[in-house]
Amino acid sequence: MTIGVGGSTAEAELAAITSMRDAVPPIGADEIARRVAAARALMEEQGVEAMWLDGTTNLAYFTGLRHGQSERMVGAILPRRGEITFICPEFEAERIRAMQAIPAPVRGWEEDEDPFALFYDTLRSLQITSGGIAIDDLAHAFIAHGIREGGGGDYRYGRSAPIASFLRQRKTEHEIALITQAMKTTVEIHAAAARILHEGIATTAVQAFVDAAHRKAGFDGGCPFNIVLFGDASAYPHGVPYAQTLREGDMVLIDCGASLHNYRSDITRAYVFGEPTERQRFLWNTVKESQAAGFAAARPGVPCGALDDAARGVIVAAGFGPGYKTPGLPHRVGHGVGMDGHEEPYFVKGNALPLDVGMCGSIEPTLAVYGECGIRLEDHIHITEKGAAWFTTPAHSVDDPFGLEAKR
Repeated sequence: MTIGVGGSTAEAELAAITSMRDAVPPIGADEIARRVAAARALMEEQGVEAMWLDGTTNLAYFTGLRHGQSERMVGAILPRRGEITFICPEFEAERIRAMQAIPAPVRGWEEDEDPFALFYDTLRSLQITSGGIAIDDLAHAFIAHGIREGGGGDYRYGRSAPIASFLRQRKTEHEIALITQAMKTTVEIHAAAARILHEGIATTAVQAFVDAAHRKAGFDGGCPFNIVLFGDASAYPHGVPYAQTLREGDMVLIDCGASLHNYRSDITRAYVFGEPTERQRFLWNTVKESQAAGFAAARPGVPCGALDDAARGVIVAAGFGPGYKTPGLPHRVGHGVGMDGHEEPYFVKGNALPLDVGMCGSIEPTLAVYGECGIRLEDHIHITEKGAAWFTTPAHSVDDPFGLEAKR
């Protein structure tokens, strides 16, 4: 039997979990103020007079208020000069004021009024009658369309990415600490999930445990994504729409994560329930080598696409692919992580964006062999001045995925 798999129960493992929520404090008002100042400096360089922050993680990043998106316009105008101003339905105004992390004016529109007219009236009140307007890249299309159509010819419109994404990609030490705590806790939950496995357990039961474990460990809530796969279904990168039961010899793949003080974890582990066959051992070791190659390629100044090239090269050299063909690695090797589970930068072939200090992302090669099994090993890195550093220790070996014997 694979070391660390089986031998316990969900009840026992949940009872042993304690909250780690207070291990790292959340982002405070001082850091939010520094973000706003940095955004305004970039706006000055780029000729942007105001940036619309929709109810997305961009709004949370620059104001500390996490709201979400709907069919109504909710968000804030971040001007190059002047006060940040929230815009929302009038019936939401008091709730927005109560949720604020930093004090700022709130302007409401009634249900029979045009929110885009209020948007431009607010710009004029901020003495912004022309110039560049950056629109949140994550805004719904109708919001972006309404802003572009409502302002007339004196405004120029562009994306928020050169400001918001640029800053969000370069994490501070505080952000690195929050992500580290989130990732390490999720790895511990992975190990606990492996211990509750037994022949006949359903994927849905494991998913329920993983969700409950994240809640008890102090995350903001349960898992927004929670993939548990057994046997041949493990070859499907984003899972299958039906439950399975575990059998001896099955490959097990679990991909999960949650938010801790708004910063996301995202870890995948794959291992065998039982004794690995030589074929499973070969496939697992190939993915392990692929992940290590992606890590070795990561350092400041290297194009993001180089990580994909390095990791994919190992998969192809082992006789799979080529390129994105299966059996092989059918998707990019990694994605950025932070307040969103997937965000820039993306480690995909052809991405010439140079890695910079503070950038964070996954290295998660998958070896998908449809009709047989799939293996994905996912850990995340952050870029330092000297190179890359893991947030978590990668899986140890096919026989001891959580390195339990190595720790003795």
